Amino acid sequence: QVQLVESGGGLVQSGGSLRLSCATSGYVFNINFMGWYRQAPGKERELVAGISSGSTTNYADSVKGRFTISRDTAKRTVYLQMNSLKPEDTAVYFCAARTSSETSWGQGTQVTVSS
Repeated sequence: QVQLVESGGGLVQSGGSLRLSCATSGYVFNINFMGWYRQAPGKERELVAGISSGSTTNYADSVKGRFTISRDTAKRTVYLQMNSLKPEDTAVYFCAARTSSETSWGQGTQVTVSS
């Protein structure tokens, strides 16, 4: 099983930046995909950005050009750099790790963007 702990959320003004971190532990060598998801009040959880074990990345159209997912293998940490933040980016952001048998989730971190 994989354990995930997110950090880095907070309150920022529109146009500002934040960097989220997701620290992993446990059976991390079985991970084939890691993603950042978000869920705003009254909305479904959506994939924001993902990175495969082969370092292929993908992004939601709404964040392309503004968000960047990356990882530090030595630190077993995945990051989400968020620039040019907009009020519609406000949500709880979750980190997820997928293996061949299960998907593990972090507890989430709140990101609030004020206008």
